[in-house]
Amino acid sequence: MTGEAVTFWVLGTVSVLGAIAMVAAPKAVYSAMFLASTMISLAVLYIAQDAVFLGVVQVVVYTGAVMMLFLFVLMLIGVDSADSLIETIRGQRVAAVVAGVGFGIAVIAGIGSLGANYSAGSAGLEHANRAGNVQGLAVLIFTRYLWAFEITSALLITAALGAMVLTHRERFERRKTQRELAIERFAGGGHPTPRPNPGVYARHNAVDIPAKLPDGSDADMSVSAILPRRSVSLDDGNAS
Repeated sequence: MTGEAVTFWVLGTVSVLGAIAMVAAPKAVYSAMFLASTMISLAVLYIAQDAVFLGVVQVVVYTGAVMMLFLFVLMLIGVDSADSLIETIRGQRVAAVVAGVGFGIAVIAGIGSLGANYSAGSAGLEHANRAGNVQGLAVLIFTRYLWAFEITSALLITAALGAMVLTHRERFERRKTQRELAIERFAGGGHPTPRPNPGVYARHNAVDIPAKLPDGSDADMSVSAILPRRSVSLDDGNAS
């Protein structure tokens, strides 16, 4: 077995397992990590097939830009909202399963057709890369496979729409005004503001040294009730 075959089987296994884990992961962040591992494995496979430019683009664009955009959306909407099991679009899971099965059938049919028409040797690799890998790839993308490339680009629009669906939240109650929130805050009769930290305006900054009030007296609320409170004399700075 050649080194190329070993590379293919190792990275192919990692790619397939990463793709399965991406779909089966319970958390959206985990799915993003597994998808990144799959994309990196595919990039290495591209580079092993002398498609260096395609491999670099795979890492920079998809693993870098698209994945970071996905994680940024997760940070914006929150993980709890992204992991919600409530369907915002009726029948979306059934449609996703049907689309996945159809895509798998199309891939299997394409591989079978390629295997039936396969001839020994490379299929014009040297001729395609005669002007360079970048030029050859550009010619194929913008001439023969232009429509396939544009349809694939529509996946980014689908991802943007999916982010909008995830960020949409239904509000079931009226939003409280600032005045109502202030009234609720003071209704309990508790301390309305944050309590002073220990050591403020004192000679020491220990947690058991009470803060000093403007009149020089100790602020008892600044020290936890669990700790024995120490007082500091303003004359000699000694703690007692």
